[in-house]
Amino acid sequence: MTVSMAVQQPAGGTELLPSHQARLDYRTGKGWSTAGVANGFVQGNLAILPEKYAGAFHRFCQLNPKPCPIIGMSDPGDPHIPALGADLDIRTDVPRYRVWRDGEMVEEPTDLLAHWRDDLVTFVLGCSFSFEEALMADGLPIRHIEQGCRVPMYRTNIACTPSGPFAGPMVVSMRPFKPAQAIRAVQITTRFPAVHGAPVHLGHPDLIGIADINTPDYGDPVPVATDEIPVFWACGVTPQAVIAAAKLPFAITHAPGLMLITDLRNKDLAVL
Repeated sequence: MTVSMAVQQPAGGTELLPSHQARLDYRTGKGWSTAGVANGFVQGNLAILPEKYAGAFHRFCQLNPKPCPIIGMSDPGDPHIPALGADLDIRTDVPRYRVWRDGEMVEEPTDLLAHWRDDLVTFVLGCSFSFEEALMADGLPIRHIEQGCRVPMYRTNIACTPSGPFAGPMVVSMRPFKPAQAIRAVQITTRFPAVHGAPVHLGHPDLIGIADINTPDYGDPVPVATDEIPVFWACGVTPQAVIAAAKLPFAITHAPGLMLITDLRNKDLAVL
């Protein structure tokens, strides 16, 4: 896939892509949630692990493509993934990160400059924010974008297929829709397997281990009207639950809802 690094202007000058500008903003501490930012461009979840665990994690993603679709991967110690964007720096270009030690989240820094190591391998996983553009283009409402908050996410009782030390429950994100809208959402998101694809569950959150839809494990709660049903998609925050369960000595992820914005275009991920 060829990534365009700049938009040519009629006068012969160049203008930064919205995705590149967003990364520069986050690099300097501006902005918060990435939902609705740089529309049209792919956002990604992060899992950053020591090289000794990278092979097993790569296999975990292959075995669990719904929650963990890989769209980019770095060489050990390299904070750049040129295929995903111009001047992209994994250490600085996400609004907030999470640092994990022995399965516990110990810090949420706004950059990784003090934590970076030469043995770290970065995995960038597809994010449901990418298919939200297609949903909105079809006139479907996205509640958390309307309310200016983070998408609600929940741990479930759906077990992932294990690989090495990596095992644990799938995390899902939720968007409420009227029943007819939910059917359309299934049709639309099926076209985007690289960013989680079709939902994994509709309605009845208790059947997938969610006790209280108003109390998400990550992100922010959003209201579900009486004429709506909750629709659940596999979520790229799943590695956080898996990394916590594996109790790795050291790992880094993004803070939920605060993603890496790439220069890839959402439309290029559609398969139909």
